[in-house]
Amino acid sequence: MKLFSQTHSPFARQVLVLALETGLADRLEATHHETSPTSRNEAVFAVNPLGKVPVLVLDDGTALFDSAVICDYLDGLHGGTRVIPPSGRERLVALRLQALGHGITDAGSWVRQESQRRPAEYRYPPMREGQTGKLVAAYDFAERETVLDGPLHIGQIALACALSWIEFRGLPGFRAGRARLARWYDRFSRRPSMLATPMSD
Repeated sequence: MKLFSQTHSPFARQVLVLALETGLADRLEATHHETSPTSRNEAVFAVNPLGKVPVLVLDDGTALFDSAVICDYLDGLHGGTRVIPPSGRERLVALRLQALGHGITDAGSWVRQESQRRPAEYRYPPMREGQTGKLVAAYDFAERETVLDGPLHIGQIALACALSWIEFRGLPGFRAGRARLARWYDRFSRRPSMLATPMSD
């Protein structure tokens, strides 16, 4: 299977981490593809009409896109314990934490857009402030209400990849006043699957 990936995408990193954790990494041929809303990547558009990574192209040519869809597919290919729990409260907890991780990345992308990427004269401070507020609320929620430890699941992977991207991009951080979240993240970051997938430009 061919994985269209990106070395600085937390969404692509989720796929790679899951593949490593489930013993599927050797079945993926991962290649880096730069994508941007303002710079069209024809190779990516050829397999995903949204022009975004990750995209997983199966052996029969079927293209799967969006990290949640790809992770769900891969999690059905191995014989071990499912990383996405199949049912019950465990599934809801894992998927909720996955959604939180995705939301952190989305809010962080807006903050970065309005503070770094957009030309200064076109930046909209109220958008930056509003999205920063979402980051703070998400960090506080993770510190206060989420179950972070326990058997590995997709929510932990998504959250760790999101937080690693926040630090990689120098966006408003999560460590100050959130010792529990910071300790968990530091432990999770030492997993071999995370060490094998560092972010880079």
